Amino acid sequence: MASQDHKKDVDKVTGVSTTGHEWDGIKELNNPLPRWWLWVFYVTIIFSVGYMIAYPAIPLVNSATTGLLGWHSRSAVVEDLERLNETRGANFAAIREAELEEIVADSDMASFAQAFGRAAFGDNCAGCHGAGAGGGPGYPNLLNDDWLWGGTLEDIHQTIAFGIRSTHDETRFGDMPAFVRDGILNRSEAWAAADYTRQLAGLPVAEGANLELGEEVYTANCAACHGDGGEGLRALGAPNLVNGIWLYGSDRETIFEGIANGRGAIMPHFADRLDDVTIKSLTVYVHALGGGE
Repeated sequence: MASQDHKKDVDKVTGVSTTGHEWDGIKELNNPLPRWWLWVFYVTIIFSVGYMIAYPAIPLVNSATTGLLGWHSRSAVVEDLERLNETRGANFAAIREAELEEIVADSDMASFAQAFGRAAFGDNCAGCHGAGAGGGPGYPNLLNDDWLWGGTLEDIHQTIAFGIRSTHDETRFGDMPAFVRDGILNRSEAWAAADYTRQLAGLPVAEGANLELGEEVYTANCAACHGDGGEGLRALGAPNLVNGIWLYGSDRETIFEGIANGRGAIMPHFADRLDDVTIKSLTVYVHALGGGE
């Protein structure tokens, strides 16, 4: 408990007076703060007062004080962006007017487009395709040479601009039906089709699988999009089933899930969100990642 004795108490060991407080027999010495510390503290107070006068600092009901210097972080950012756009202006204009093939053929434009596209990819695409563009379950790997809708410059540009199954009028569209959920197939037929698909892909098939039924089901329901041999059809975004690249996975259960409930992932369109220079730069960057055709 704190001592109630208000008389000056001097510590016998150090000769320094105490604050008069005591906790469990421990007394607090009343040492003065170092002079250098006090001066630093006073300087910070003076600086903070000057800062509040010179810069916007004090919040009001609907705004804040503007400061005598009239500086604002937002206006500073706008000025920096304007200077940056002036520096990039010539490159922007060149890319805006050039065709994609011309951009790739010109080393200066190609270098600028890839650098600008890399930054745009991180802001707009990495959330789904990964920072390194390696993709993941349900999100295509942009580094390989397997393209659902084509990997040419024009194909990539269209996909970025208009998306896949997006709300844009020019989007690419092609759904895989939910064969079991919609009553087109029963579960036994879907499991047989999954086993036959794994056989087409050269994957192990469980003993006792009804491959004859699976072939009948595949021919009647799947071959129109995926091809008789499972090679896929880009016009519909139907995946190649025999090249060893699987967007969702190649295990029996995952294939059955796709057959039973369908697949219809959405890629948003960027035509209304990004300008043409950014979309072209993204196209050139993605095409140059290693898998472009």
